[in-house]
Amino acid sequence: MEGCWNSGATNASHGDLTFNVQDYMVLDLPQKTAIAVLCSLLGVLCALENAIVLFLIFSSPRLRRKPSYLFISSLAGADFLASLFFVISFVNFHVFHQEDSRNIFLLKLGGVTMTFTGSVGSLLLTAIDRYLCLRHPAKYKVLLTRGRALVTLTAMWAISAMVSYLPFMGWTCCPGTCSELFPLIPNDYLLSWIIFIAILFVAIFYTYAYVLWKAHQHTSTLAMYQQKRLAGMSRMRLDVRLAKTLGVVLMVLVLCWLPVLALMVYSLAAHLNEHIKKVFAFCSMLCLINSMVNPIIYALRSREIRASAKNCLTRWKNMLRGTRTDSMEDAQKSSVTETEGEIKVT
Repeated sequence: MEGCWNSGATNASHGDLTFNVQDYMVLDLPQKTAIAVLCSLLGVLCALENAIVLFLIFSSPRLRRKPSYLFISSLAGADFLASLFFVISFVNFHVFHQEDSRNIFLLKLGGVTMTFTGSVGSLLLTAIDRYLCLRHPAKYKVLLTRGRALVTLTAMWAISAMVSYLPFMGWTCCPGTCSELFPLIPNDYLLSWIIFIAILFVAIFYTYAYVLWKAHQHTSTLAMYQQKRLAGMSRMRLDVRLAKTLGVVLMVLVLCWLPVLALMVYSLAAHLNEHIKKVFAFCSMLCLINSMVNPIIYALRSREIRASAKNCLTRWKNMLRGTRTDSMEDAQKSSVTETEGEIKVT
């Protein structure tokens, strides 16, 4: 398929598009309606859930100092941004057929790619954090300080941004053969990004395999010594809970990303008909579902985040009760003053 942006196109008001961008806009009216409704609902839920997770972490001085929850907050931040970037770009393109200029389109696509890449990268850092905690429990606090965690997060996001914005910096299919799934994106870049994500997945699988194996050992130890109060057992229980949480996240990650990556790989080897392109459009929302499910898993599995939520609710209840009490006292004082005034007048 030939495709290129020509800055000298006469139809500049429609984004200077000179190739048939309609080849990528394959949804009919009922499918557009379904995409719009699903994206709106999933996007709002995803943004709200991840915003709550971020609030609960950063409102707790204890949680925001821990490297583990810095990585989780990075994941929540990536998923929050993904919900915004993906929904806005996806709906505008597939539902409203919005045609942007070359740079604006690549900027939007890079933002979507960066947030989802950052989400996977944050999962990898979270898995590495659990790996270090279980592999070197005595040296964990020395190996992974808050400063090192921030440096690692900065490096991860810098790499994600650089990889995602390579098309914006010039790696496009002009001239050349474009991907049949993404306008202006060459197949060699798409292949490179798939390999990059695959490397991240392999690293995640390796670390999770060790973490889950170690969690199994800890579970056996807990069953053997459950009647004894040994030092460090509460920390071991925490590691087991977090390891199981990561196992659930991994399963959700595979279920949500495998269809999308499989179709991307298939597009590199075969011609895609309109039906497959429609399937890919709907499968793309699985990545948004993954971003929506992550905070639910953490809210259900992490006692510390649940404790932070309870503390916030308690503070808000106390504030409301305090406001109501103050208003009642002011009303009582006002009525007493008015009564005293009436007595003096008489």
